[in-house]
Amino acid sequence: MFRLFQFDSCPYCAKVRRAIQDLGLQEGKDFAYVEASRGTPGREEVIKLGGLSQVPFLVDGNVQMYESQDIIGYLKEKYST
Repeated sequence: MFRLFQFDSCPYCAKVRRAIQDLGLQEGKDFAYVEASRGTPGREEVIKLGGLSQVPFLVDGNVQMYESQDIIGYLKEKYST
């Protein structure tokens, strides 16, 4: 199960959320959203794990990435049937 660090009003996060929905992935089964707006523990974890204060941020095992297009490409490659 991967984690997507994001927040609702982020347009780049919204692109990734739409891709997740289009892939038919299920929250709680395939992935978890982590609230990562400024000042939240989720944002602090993003900085700790990846070194940047930027979202969206995907963590899937040893895979970590920031850019929305990279995340979407990774998810399509991994979860498309």
